[in-house]
Amino acid sequence: MTTVEERATGRSAPEVLSWSRDTVGPALRAAVDGLPPSMGRVAGYHFGWCDERGEPDDASSGKAIRPALVLLMAEAVGGGGATAVPAAVAVELVHNFSLLHDDVMDRDVTRRHRPTAWTVFGIGPAILAGDALNTLAFDVLAASGHDAAQPGLRMLAAAVQNLVEGQFADVAFEQRDDVDVAECVRMAEGKTAALLGASCALGALFGGGRPDQVEHLGAFGQHLGLAFQFVDDLLGIWGDPAVTGKPVYSDLQNRKKSLPVVAALSSGTDEGRQLGELYAHDAPLTAPELARAADLIDRAGARTWSQNQAHDLLGRALDRLGAAGPTDRVAAELGGLARLVTRRDH
Repeated sequence: MTTVEERATGRSAPEVLSWSRDTVGPALRAAVDGLPPSMGRVAGYHFGWCDERGEPDDASSGKAIRPALVLLMAEAVGGGGATAVPAAVAVELVHNFSLLHDDVMDRDVTRRHRPTAWTVFGIGPAILAGDALNTLAFDVLAASGHDAAQPGLRMLAAAVQNLVEGQFADVAFEQRDDVDVAECVRMAEGKTAALLGASCALGALFGGGRPDQVEHLGAFGQHLGLAFQFVDDLLGIWGDPAVTGKPVYSDLQNRKKSLPVVAALSSGTDEGRQLGELYAHDAPLTAPELARAADLIDRAGARTWSQNQAHDLLGRALDRLGAAGPTDRVAAELGGLARLVTRRDH
């Protein structure tokens, strides 16, 4: 069977991401510049645009995967990427709202190779800056004047509700010893897949796509988002700090009930039982204990299982992409971006 990459070639995934940042960046900055100065400073620091004093900086702002998906989906249904810039800005604002809150809840001290916003400005200001970005996202959509703005607002609102519910479950899992794989997957579907699905559906909607195209491309994003979470959870254990911007074993340090952790705990193996005993400790895990926990997850088969799940979900995503009937060039670029998302080094 001929793949989309074999039928046509387009820009590489890094080129697509660079194009997305160049296209969306000015509008994103303009939107954030409209925030009150107190919130704008925290948000600007989080985005890497300024240091803690508000002086200009050029730190990493992230890969801009979600805006790239929005723009490409608009092109996939025959529209122009520029028509979907407000939707791309909105999803990037929502994404970063969730990151600001997530860092507080997880007590993560680094993101994108810099101290997290809450460690610099305090917990309260970081939470409020996240709230400001979330509100701003809906204002950007509403002010776009696009014919799809109204359904787009409802679509994004539903995604945020699912994201919050998923995040709530993620936090609640830390206090439970009986989390199973199925509910962990449902958590990831809300926490991560919902916004990626909405990003793709919004792009198709703003590009003038037919209802069936919006549905197929939204499903592509949902499958890709879940695959992304499987890979992200692997990086949370085995990721290179130089790549992730977070300490090695960061999820284990936080006793996260991530997908590979829950798979290992539910495996019925001796390794899973030993991992459960480590997770039950009250004291922070030592460096040797963290390394042992990672090894137990691997030997329980959860690392391989997670990799296989990500691979299968990528295949399902690409099937839905093909069903939407995009041009060969856009399909190739989306396929390349999907593979970048699900095959990050770890």
